Amino acid sequence: MSDTAPASSAFEDAPETPEVELPKMSFLDHLEELRKRLIVSIIAIGVAFLACWNFADKIYAWVEAPLTKLLPLGDRKLAYTHLTEPFMVYMKVAFFASIFVASPIIMWQVWRFISPGLYKRERRMAAPFIIFATAFFLIGGYFGYRVILPGACNFFVETGRQFKQMIKIDEYFGFASSIMLASGAIFETPILIFFLARLGIVTPAFLLQKSKWAIVLSFIIAAILTPSPDMVNQTLLALPMIALYFLGVGVAFIFGKRHN
Repeated sequence: MSDTAPASSAFEDAPETPEVELPKMSFLDHLEELRKRLIVSIIAIGVAFLACWNFADKIYAWVEAPLTKLLPLGDRKLAYTHLTEPFMVYMKVAFFASIFVASPIIMWQVWRFISPGLYKRERRMAAPFIIFATAFFLIGGYFGYRVILPGACNFFVETGRQFKQMIKIDEYFGFASSIMLASGAIFETPILIFFLARLGIVTPAFLLQKSKWAIVLSFIIAAILTPSPDMVNQTLLALPMIALYFLGVGVAFIFGKRHN
């Protein structure tokens, strides 16, 4: 009988091959990579813009609904004072909608920009990152539309009830779109914490230690983003922000960089 060990044991005893770190990119390399990702993102937004332009009037009607339903039945059309104003507003509407439509490609380009600095095993998280980052952005924008915007519109309409209302279409759209985009950006908090944790900049213990300041900051941001001084509307925005922060703590605990 041969004393030779089975071939499989040789593989079992072999040490794992350490993961090789990719060469670091120079500052100019980072700028070139950023330029490429911006170009792709701009092209994606441009294509989405052409598609959204055909529905700009319907999208605007959807955006203005939280306001117009609060106005008197015979006075639910918003005003404009310049001949070109409706055309320019529809341009802004199509661009605004294209950001949300193209958000999966934009998130993909964000991932492509940061992935060269990650290990091979970390680059496998591309699909989850794109899916969750896009989902959080869309959910955040919709939350701004369904929760923050109606409350703000109600407050200002009631405040000016004794006056003749001549609300301009461009001013209202700027007001509504800023709320929705800001809300979408805020909902990216867990994604931001994920990368800070992977880079070792923050730890779960650090985040928990600073949680009281995060709660205070959430109410400050809610007060800024919610134009009305109504504490109910401010709390409706602050509570999801606090929940997102603690979700980020959980993300940092699971995916954060381990310190030996």
